[in-house]
Amino acid sequence: MTHTSVAAYAAPAPKAPLERITIPRRELGAHDVLIDIKFAGICHSDIHTVRAEWGDDGNFPIVPGHEIAGVVSAIGSEVTRYAVGDRVGVGCFVDSCRTCDNCRAGLEQYCTGELGTVNTYNDTDRNGEPTYGGYATHVVVDENYVLRIPDALPLDAAAPLLCAGITLYSPLAHWGAGPGKKVAVVGLGGLGHMGVKIAHAMGAEVTVLSQSLRKKDDGMRFGADHYHATSDPATFEALAGTFDLIVNTVSANLDLNAYLGLLRTDGTLVQLGVPEQPLPIVPFALIGGRRSFAGSLIGGIAETQEMLDFCAEHGLTADIEVIAADRINEAYERVLASDVRYRFVIDTATI
Repeated sequence: MTHTSVAAYAAPAPKAPLERITIPRRELGAHDVLIDIKFAGICHSDIHTVRAEWGDDGNFPIVPGHEIAGVVSAIGSEVTRYAVGDRVGVGCFVDSCRTCDNCRAGLEQYCTGELGTVNTYNDTDRNGEPTYGGYATHVVVDENYVLRIPDALPLDAAAPLLCAGITLYSPLAHWGAGPGKKVAVVGLGGLGHMGVKIAHAMGAEVTVLSQSLRKKDDGMRFGADHYHATSDPATFEALAGTFDLIVNTVSANLDLNAYLGLLRTDGTLVQLGVPEQPLPIVPFALIGGRRSFAGSLIGGIAETQEMLDFCAEHGLTADIEVIAADRINEAYERVLASDVRYRFVIDTATI
């Protein structure tokens, strides 16, 4: 297989600072799209991965980035979905087996086939070569795993929708957030702020549960109806048995039993954040109100496109800070210090 070399930023080893390198991109296949990457979002999972915090040393060097927004610059001979000049995005995966029950149902993110879901970075493609993510100038992706970014969405602020947006849209849609439903979002960060915006646009009554009231003004501006500090024990007393749905965006070990107590009968707590340590659940916290504790990943291709169209219709984008590529390592430290409102986006023209 022939390749083209492109510039990128990569972590050469676990916990090492990211640095500029060149990486191979495969030549266009018949169904491939070459994307000139314009912007790439920084997700907390990028940091977990390059720092080997999820118990896997990874396939280094790792080029992170699964929030990719750009423009089609070339297409393969049999591509029918896209044309040169189209505004497109790539999310958390770039392939799957395509034949298992989940893939056929549009749930490619839960692919159970031999190939499995092929992650946008730190994975092995069907050609046996490593996948490299969006902290780069270009990427080649099969047209079936490319999303169309509506004209109403600016590319920079749309990039985080490819992970943060769909990570919240999918559970909110699946568990029926809408008029008459009380929804709580735990954590007002890169994920949480999109959850508030989307749940509000769906018509739900939205409450933010944050450690403090420091971001209350932002939360209310995003569409929250209520905002409570979880550091205050009175919050858990006042809100007991209140919510139909709670989405937990926090990647830390919270007392989930306390949060389960905030659910109504038949309510559901959905875990989205991925802490380093296991999460203990007391069975009676579930049994007492026929409550459910669930998890959700991202969304399939069709649902991700649905999310992008929904965000365009309702004027929803991420709140972002655009940075040059030479500030990626600084941005990582600021994410860990919760010093971003609310998502960093790399201007890939600076790579």
